[in-house]
Amino acid sequence: MRVSAILPAAGHGTRMGREAARRHGGDRKQFIKLGGVPVLALTVRKFLAVSSVREILVAVPEGSQRAVESMLADVGGHTPIRVLVGGPTRQESVRRCLAAVSPGTDLVAVHDAVRPFVPVDLIKRAIAETERHGAVILGMPADETVKQVSQRVVRATLPRERIMLAQTPQVFSLNLLRKAFAVASREDFKATDEASLLEHINEDVYVLLGSERNIKITRPHHLPIAKLYYEEERRESAAVCGP
Repeated sequence: MRVSAILPAAGHGTRMGREAARRHGGDRKQFIKLGGVPVLALTVRKFLAVSSVREILVAVPEGSQRAVESMLADVGGHTPIRVLVGGPTRQESVRRCLAAVSPGTDLVAVHDAVRPFVPVDLIKRAIAETERHGAVILGMPADETVKQVSQRVVRATLPRERIMLAQTPQVFSLNLLRKAFAVASREDFKATDEASLLEHINEDVYVLLGSERNIKITRPHHLPIAKLYYEEERRESAAVCGP
């Protein structure tokens, strides 16, 4: 089974803010550094550790392609890493990467570039489940009561046991995802994640329990948690490798 990993990294980082990003070594959230290593490079390393991933496609802001190629030149591993210019939206960035995946690809794993702490075993499980089901995402149960709101007024309380908070990677059959993108393009349907495109064409998307560590670094208050997880992973890696 040949898997192509797509990492959309072309976002502007408006929720993080340029000033907060610069204080941590980058001008956008995906280029922030933890322990001197860019978040994007940490995320790429997780997919380099998965043998079924045969290529990694990274969508980046226009004008940063060469800088990112240089940044990722030393991440290690033998898996090819291709840096492409992304689009103005996540959907467009992923569409451009889909058009560029190598022949012979069976599955596509789309993962937020700013989720560097996804466990490698969880990536492998998501891929294995997609071989059976065709479309799999990670998700976490909601811990708090969820309200549906319109114009600042509560309209309904949603059953918490039916709510899942979506994570990535989201893994799909390549043919199925391309079909969903084709319909979305034809109908001008916009979505915030790839699973929504599958839902739009009435395809089942299965949910695999995610991880509390699989945080998305999007706001300044996420950075202290990210630093903690980075240090934990560094210590764990050192313990495995030995002195």
